Amino acid sequence: MVWTVAIGVDTHKDAHVAVGLDVLGVELDHCVVEATLAGYKRLLCWALLLGEPAFAIEGCGSYGAGLARFLETSECLVWECERPRRGDRRRGKNDLIDAALAARRVLSGSGLSTPRGAGQREHLRVLLVERRGAIQARTAAINQLHALVVTAPDALRERLSGLSKPRLVKTAARLQSSADGVCEVLRRIAKRAQSLSQEIAEIDRSLLRLVADLAPQLLAECGVGAVCAAQLLVSSGDTTRMKSEASFAALAGTSPVDASSGKQQRHRLTRRRPPAQLGAARDRPTTRPPSRRDAGVLPTHAGRRQDYPRSQTLHQTRPRTPPLPPTPPTSPDALDNIEASGCWSCGTRIRT
Repeated sequence: MVWTVAIGVDTHKDAHVAVGLDVLGVELDHCVVEATLAGYKRLLCWALLLGEPAFAIEGCGSYGAGLARFLETSECLVWECERPRRGDRRRGKNDLIDAALAARRVLSGSGLSTPRGAGQREHLRVLLVERRGAIQARTAAINQLHALVVTAPDALRERLSGLSKPRLVKTAARLQSSADGVCEVLRRIAKRAQSLSQEIAEIDRSLLRLVADLAPQLLAECGVGAVCAAQLLVSSGDTTRMKSEASFAALAGTSPVDASSGKQQRHRLTRRRPPAQLGAARDRPTTRPPSRRDAGVLPTHAGRRQDYPRSQTLHQTRPRTPPLPPTPPTSPDALDNIEASGCWSCGTRIRT
């Protein structure tokens, strides 16, 4: 598709601001539309009057998500652009300036990317948002349980203190009513935590089904589960958006950059800060230790250790620190190195 007009859109919650530029960078017109379906249609009609448009939308994952979906459905050329850099805003900042900067990115071809796909990827994204909210609510409920146990009556505190989190929730959910009302509060909070745990388990099953349909080879990687794989798919978007492993490494902030100087030849990681959830998913497989049962350290279900060839050794997760050599026994009349050096330096000789 050959475009003749670059349209930059600065998106907001209630209204979007658009600026149209020709191929030479001359501003043709600008308009402000509502962030509704009627506003999207009016923006498209306005852009078609200027020529064959190509859109650069700021914030396709937030306020501009609806506009990007509408334009892609209308078979328009749509890109997602980065927000203006600090150096580009030295002459001021307003909605028209930001929209014009987005349109100039279409002319220069820099700072543009394909919008992340919808469909099953969007389903994964909303499931992850729901899961994070449920985990935060469950953590808050368990913290409330611990705080209330500290100030509970002596008999109840001795019964509940020292329990692990799962046992504390399970025990508190079976408490009987008491005269002071503390047991009722603990029981309701514990049942809330149990309900959230069931909700999280249901979300994990949904994530596993979707990831198994989209990228089953990702689940085969060591240390990658349904949640981690879902976050990787959500952050990367469509398969056509990432052309190589290097492009994904640049997005995740792990691509090497040459930082050599003179005789020192070295590389460093890019200083680009990855998205928070992508960074957590990137580090999660490496920080989780391998299962001891899978490594053959613990007995199998049959009650016997796994049989390994004698030439095959089981490597430990962390190497043991070698022990220090034993100190040789010395006589009480022996001099240490400091005393001996002092005696020889002063020219005296000590007879033993």
